[in-house]
Amino acid sequence: MTTRTRNLYILMLANLLMSASMTMIMPFLSLYIETFGDYSNAYVQRWAGYIFGVTFLVAFIFSPIWGRIGDKHGYKGILILTSFGLSVCIFLMGFAHSVTYLLILRIFMGVVTGFIGVSNAFIARQTPRNEAGKILGTLQLGGVTGMLFGPLIGGAMADLFGFKDTFTITGIAMMVAALIVAFGVKEIRTEEQKEAAKVVYSRRAVLKQIFTLRVLFTVMVITALIQIANFSVQPLLALYVGDMTQSDNIAFLSGLAFSATGFGNLVMTRKWGQLGDKYGYEKILNILLIMAAVFVIPQAFATNLWVFIFFRFLFGIAIGGMVPCTTAYIRLAAPGVMQGEMLGYNQSARFLGNVIGPILGGTLAGFTGIPSVFLFMSFMFLVAFFILLYALRSDRIRHVNVD
Repeated sequence: MTTRTRNLYILMLANLLMSASMTMIMPFLSLYIETFGDYSNAYVQRWAGYIFGVTFLVAFIFSPIWGRIGDKHGYKGILILTSFGLSVCIFLMGFAHSVTYLLILRIFMGVVTGFIGVSNAFIARQTPRNEAGKILGTLQLGGVTGMLFGPLIGGAMADLFGFKDTFTITGIAMMVAALIVAFGVKEIRTEEQKEAAKVVYSRRAVLKQIFTLRVLFTVMVITALIQIANFSVQPLLALYVGDMTQSDNIAFLSGLAFSATGFGNLVMTRKWGQLGDKYGYEKILNILLIMAAVFVIPQAFATNLWVFIFFRFLFGIAIGGMVPCTTAYIRLAAPGVMQGEMLGYNQSARFLGNVIGPILGGTLAGFTGIPSVFLFMSFMFLVAFFILLYALRSDRIRHVNVD
């Protein structure tokens, strides 16, 4: 087994643990807030959005910084640092007694929330351009598997052991991921990469490169729109599931709703990457955006939990191909010495969407109810589709005129 292949599978395992740990707390975050006092539903929904989103607001700032450091000094140290930092933050959440305490910890989480993005940059840097979609899709299988089982396990543990013990176990799982990377990953930097790292590009030069390549910039905008749509409902799923059923195991059932999306990811994410390698990442991304818009609408009108879960699964099939396609496109279009930082900016776009989505979703749900948030999601996917379609058509016209 080559070093590149070994690193890929080790990071798949680490991504599995990190994604599972991050998503284990999602099904009951709003339920955890309810334990701090006697609050109204609107208050809980609003603060669930703030606490969920603030991590990604801070990560929006720090993600390009991690990518820039990785381009210059290597990625392994960053992977260890971020996984260790996340472990400590999650562990301390078990001792939260107010929304303020929880908010502060989520802010610190934002500083070190860079593991998944840095691991993508690490593998992308070692991957031939014509295989980027397939390899990055393979890497994402680890994260997708974690997303599949994390919410389910987290919801079940919260029902069985309580919130505090669930946070403790989650923190330990993240610490294991840090140790796996520390002792299992071997980062090899060629002489060419070392020499390239000595060339210092200003942030202005990197941003100029992004804005010059129109479709590259458009892909980053679409990345943000995808996350706005996807994350607008994430903090509200437990409450929405609770409205559909009278069961005592709400945390477990909401975890099942989360996991249905992860299972859809698992089924098709690698295949979407392969199709992107073959037919073009932009074309596949446009197909996925339409599919996501269609599969979200029935979720707004579902009254049966199992019907809702079925459409969450179909939605997961569509959403699962978006990350490998956008990441592979950036890997294809970005200069090698800037890839880490450009992927960092793309990750920042994801985090920006993660911030705006929960806040918009929580606010919209407070005024018009949770079902309207799903309709908002569908609209955002359609907006992303038309933006990408316009950018591709404009580029084709520009190339024709140049020729």
